[in-house]
Order: sequence, then C-alpha cells, then structure tokens
Amino acid sequence: MIRPSVRFASLAVLVAFSLSMIQASAQTQVPAAPAQDPSAPAPAAAPVFPKPDPANFTATAPTKETVNAFLTASWGYEDARIWQVQAILKTPVDGVSKVVVFVGDKTGKDKPQALEFFALSDGKHIIAGDQIVAFGANPFAEYRAKMKELADGPYRGAAAKDLELVEFADFQCPHCKEAQANMDKLATDFPKARIVFENDPIPTIHPQAVTAALYGNCVAKLGGSTAFFQFAAAVFEGQDGLATADGATLTLNSALTKAGQDTAKVAACAATAPAKAQVDASTKLAADLGIVQVPTLVINGRQVPANAPYATLKKIVEYQIKLDGLTN
Repeated sequence: MIRPSVRFASLAVLVAFSLSMIQASAQTQVPAAPAQDPSAPAPAAAPVFPKPDPANFTATAPTKETVNAFLTASWGYEDARIWQVQAILKTPVDGVSKVVVFVGDKTGKDKPQALEFFALSDGKHIIAGDQIVAFGANPFAEYRAKMKELADGPYRGAAAKDLELVEFADFQCPHCKEAQANMDKLATDFPKARIVFENDPIPTIHPQAVTAALYGNCVAKLGGSTAFFQFAAAVFEGQDGLATADGATLTLNSALTKAGQDTAKVAACAATAPAKAQVDASTKLAADLGIVQVPTLVINGRQVPANAPYATLKKIVEYQIKLDGLTN
C-alpha cells in the first residue's frame, strides 16, 4: 500500500535493481533504466558487453570498485545477474557524478539494459529516478545502525539484534495482511532473527489504522510481545471490520479478548499522550528511512517488500546473513 501524493519509480526501475525477481504490491527505491523495445527478441545467451572506454571515466568518485561493491550488495543474491560499469562521468554540478552500468542475465532470459544514476558528493547516496537511495560499498550499514537504536517495537525470536528483521505495517492495509504469512515463515526458518513490528499507519486512506496502532502498542506495554502478536494476528484476521468506526471498536475489542487483555485498560492507555508519541516515533522512523509504502521489511538495513514471494525473501535474508558475516 503506497502513500498518496508520493511519486514512485516506474516498473522499469523495479526490474533494474535488487528486487527484479519480486512480484509484490510494493515498490522500492532503485536506479532507473531506459525503456526497452518490447518487440525485440530476448538474447539466447549471456550478453557480451562492449569494452568500457577509459574516456568515459572522468569523475574521481565514486570509484569503479565502490560501484561494483554496491551492486554486489544489492544484487548478489541473484545468481544469474551480471553487469559491467560502463561510465563514471563528471557533471556540471560539483561532486555529482553520473554512473552508467550495463546489466544482463547469464541465461539470456532478460534483455540487457543500461542503468543510470547520479552519485552525490557525500559518497553515501545516489539519485535514482526520483528517489534518493543509500549508496556505498556497504549501503545498508547506516540504516542497520539506526534500526538497532530506534526500532523498539514488540518482537519475537531472538533478543540479540545481530539479525534484525523489522516490519513496517498498517493494520488496515490489505497487503500488510497478506505479508503476515511471510513473517510467520521467517520466524520459523530464522530462529536466530529478532523480528520486530513497527507501526506505519496511513490515516489518509486508513482512518482506523492509527487507533489499531495505539491499541497494539498498549497491548505490548500491558501484556508483552506475546500478547501483542496474538492481538495483531486477530486484527489482521478481522481486518474487514476496520472499515467503519463501529466495526473497528468491535474488531479491536475482540482482538483484545483473544490476546487476554482488559479492554478498558487498553482503551485508557490508548488515549494517553505517551501512546500517541510512540506511534508518532514509529512513523517518523519510517520516514527517516525513506519508507513510503507498506508493508516494508528492513533486513539489517536492507528494505524489501514484506509481501514479496517468500522464496525471494528467504533468499535475500540468507544473502544478508552472508554479507554481515553471521550464521543462520
């Protein structure tokens, strides 16, 4: 579910970057590629890229090594993905470089594409289409540190934050409901993971989502994380009831009962300023990470749609474990 008034990358952008194999109702921040001729036949074998011209490497930063490390971190879980850095060019703006990468597929399944983005002078970000994306040899490190510090929602799994999977979701979002099956599978397949739930309600289109978030936080405060996930499962199961204010009251109270919570105590807690501040802090964390759609799963700093095909999600988690030098 995407926020109103926010512009998103095109489908070509999605295909070009790290989530090219994902088919989900979510979009991510990725470098743009030019449109391809749909009538052109796909190559029968891996493409042979033209030799890069040294004259096209006029910028001193980023280096080709940094770009390759960035793309390896982003694409390394895709065994068939191949690429070649074709140009790193100065621009009229001091410190901003234009990077051109040729991208293809070892099997010849995908047509080769040219990927272009602009590297900024801070060395930590690129402009890709209309998005600002974390960049560098370890592009997820800064966001990972931020999540370790600030993602304090209810969690299941390990207490340690070595492998931290943080789900940003809206209780009234149907795609978030779909993502819960994936989250349950991740909890089973990665018992060493700390799986955190953070509220990111979109009240402009889901007016009952904030109330559900307030209730959920209070359940966690009064009953702990186990009670919270019982409450969350019941709310998602009865999500249709959130369509109206009266229906939301019935749905939330039913979920509280299933989680073994006192409805009056939770309602009183939800009406307090600290409860609102906690939801506001969670939505601010999402905004600071550049998250503009739900459900989003942040895997040690790497953002992916939480409702992507599970096989792809699992593959990305396994690759991130490898990148971070962890054991599953």
